[in-house]
Amino acid sequence: MKQIDVKQRGIGVTYIDGMADIRLWAPKLNEVSIQFPETGRTIAMESKGYGYWQARAKVANDEQYCFIVDDKKIPDPASLYQPDGVHGASMVFDVNACEWTDGTWRNIPLNDYIFYELHTGTFTSEGTFEAIEQKLDYLKELGITAVEIMPVAQFPGTRNWGYDGVFPFAVQNSYGGPAALQKLVDKCHEKGLAVVLDVVYNHLGPEGNYLDTFGYYFTDKYKTPWGAAINYDDAWCDGVRTYFIENALTWLRDFHIDALRLDAVHAIKDFSPKHILQELREHVDELMHVTGRRHYLIVECDLNDTRFIDSTTKGGYGMDAQWSDEFHHALRVTAGQSKQGYYEDFDGIDHLAKAYTDTYVYDGIYSPHRLKTFGSKVTDHPGAQFVVFSQNHDQVGNRMLGERTSSLVSFEMLKLLAGAVIVSPYLPLLFMGEEWGASSPFQYFISHTDPELVEAVRKGRKAEFASFHIEGEVPDPQAEDTYNNCKLQWAQTAEAPYKALLQFYTNLLRLRKSEPALHELDRKKTLVEVHAAQNVLTVHRGHAERPLTCYMNFSKQEQELGVNVGIGLEKIFDSTGTGTEENVTTNTSIKLQPESIQIYLNKNV
Repeated sequence: MKQIDVKQRGIGVTYIDGMADIRLWAPKLNEVSIQFPETGRTIAMESKGYGYWQARAKVANDEQYCFIVDDKKIPDPASLYQPDGVHGASMVFDVNACEWTDGTWRNIPLNDYIFYELHTGTFTSEGTFEAIEQKLDYLKELGITAVEIMPVAQFPGTRNWGYDGVFPFAVQNSYGGPAALQKLVDKCHEKGLAVVLDVVYNHLGPEGNYLDTFGYYFTDKYKTPWGAAINYDDAWCDGVRTYFIENALTWLRDFHIDALRLDAVHAIKDFSPKHILQELREHVDELMHVTGRRHYLIVECDLNDTRFIDSTTKGGYGMDAQWSDEFHHALRVTAGQSKQGYYEDFDGIDHLAKAYTDTYVYDGIYSPHRLKTFGSKVTDHPGAQFVVFSQNHDQVGNRMLGERTSSLVSFEMLKLLAGAVIVSPYLPLLFMGEEWGASSPFQYFISHTDPELVEAVRKGRKAEFASFHIEGEVPDPQAEDTYNNCKLQWAQTAEAPYKALLQFYTNLLRLRKSEPALHELDRKKTLVEVHAAQNVLTVHRGHAERPLTCYMNFSKQEQELGVNVGIGLEKIFDSTGTGTEENVTTNTSIKLQPESIQIYLNKNV
C-alpha cells in the first residue's frame, strides 16, 4: 500500500530539475505507457504493486503528455493542467516554479474570517484569475478577510459552476491555469487576504471523466444525487482515498491555499473504521507540522451532525467549521420567503431566534419535511465553527430564474438581512455582488460538447421546475447568453441605489471588526428575545465592557418596543440611515422603522 508523503506530490507528474517522476494508480490495467507527443517518445511504465505504475523521464516544463491504454491516448487523471480541455493532452507543470512572495504570510485566525464567495467566470467580464487580482483592493476596502473561490478543477468547455469538474488536480484552463492561480493566491496574501478553495470530493462530472478507465474510483454500493458514489470503503478504495487526500494536500502545499471548503460531505459515503474526512484531517495536521502553515477544513453538510466538527479526540472527524444552512432558511422565512420545499420546516422568527442561540434549528426534534426526528444538539462548539449567509451560489442559482435577493425583497430588507448575518455570533459569508444588490442573476450554466448530455441537462432543469411554468421559461443552461447575463455589472457600484448599499455593507463590516461584542464569537453570551406578534427580534451580544443590543424589525410597519434600560443605551448603528444619535436612559420604548436594524451600546456596564 502506498504511503502519503505530505512534503511532495506522490501521484501524477512530479517535476524536479528537468526530471519527471511519473506515478499512476491504474489497477485495472495490465500494461500502460506514457507518451510525449511533441517528441514522439513513448516510455513503458513499471508496475509497483497495489495498482500503482511508475516511470522516470527527462522532460521539459510545459511539455505535453498522455497515457497509452489499448492504443488510446488518455489524459492523466492527476494532471495539473489541461491546456486543451478535458479531452486534450495533459501538460507538465512545475508547481515549484512560482516565485512566491508570501513567505511572511500567516493565515488569519478562523474567528476573523469574513468570507466572500465568488465564481471566477462571472465575477468579472474577463472571467479570469488575473482579473480577480484587480478587485482585491475593493474587497479589502469592503472589509472582506477571506476570498472563497468556487471550484476550479477542469470542467468541459468554459462555462460551468465548477461542480462538474473531472480533473480534480487540474486548474481550469479558461480561468488562466495553475500558474495564474498561484499568482492570484500570492497577491491575495500580499493584500492580507486568506484564500478558500471549494473542492468536490463527493462526485465527479460526466463529460471527460476518464477515471473509470484506470481504477475503481466509483462504487455501486451507494448513490448520490449526481450519479455514482466515489469509492471510499469498497474493494480497491485505498488508492481512491490516497488520490483525494493527495488532491487536498496539493492545493494547500503547492498552491498555498489557506482553507478548503468541501462540498456536500453528507453525500460522501464511508463506513470504514476511519472516515475519509478524519484521515484527511490527520494528513493536513501532518502537513501543518512540516510547513508551519495553518490550514482550515470547512464542510458543507446538511445532516446537523456535530461529528463532522467534533475533534478527533472526541470521536469526530475534526473539521474546523461547517456551513449552516438552517440559519439561512429561518432568516429567509422570517423575511417573507414562501414556505415551499425545505422552507416548510421553518416557522420564521422563532426558528431564527433558535438559530442564533442553538445554531441547529433541528437538533433532535421532529422535522415535518423529513417526516422524522432530525439532528443533534450543538453544545460547546464556538460560533467560529459555523458559516452563515443570507444568500450563496446554491440558494440563488438553484432558483429557476437565478434571481438574487435584491430582486425579491425591498432595499431596506436587503440591509436588514445583511445586518442579521453580520451581527450573528458566527462567521459571515457574502455572495459576490450582494454587497451592492447586483441586478445580474446567477443561473445554472454549462458548456458541454456532448449533444445528448446537453439535452439531458436541459430536460432535467425543465422537469425540476415544471410546476413553476407561470414564472417563465427555464433559461437554457447551454446558451452562452445565460452565462453572460450572470456576469457582475461593476459599473453599478458607482450608481444609486447600489452605491448606498455598498457603503452600508462597508460600515457594518467595519462595526463588526471594531466592536468586541460582535467580533468575539461567544455563542453563550448571545441572548435573544422574540416579539412574535411584531415580527421583531432582539439579539443581545454580551461583553464585559461593551455589550450590544441589536433590534431587528422584520415587519413592514413601524414597531414600538418597550425596553428596560436602567443602565442606558446609546445608538451606534441604524440601517435607516438617519444618522441621528439616540440615547435612551430610562425605562421607556423605542421606535423601530419597518424592515430595519438598530444597534445600541449598553452603557454603564
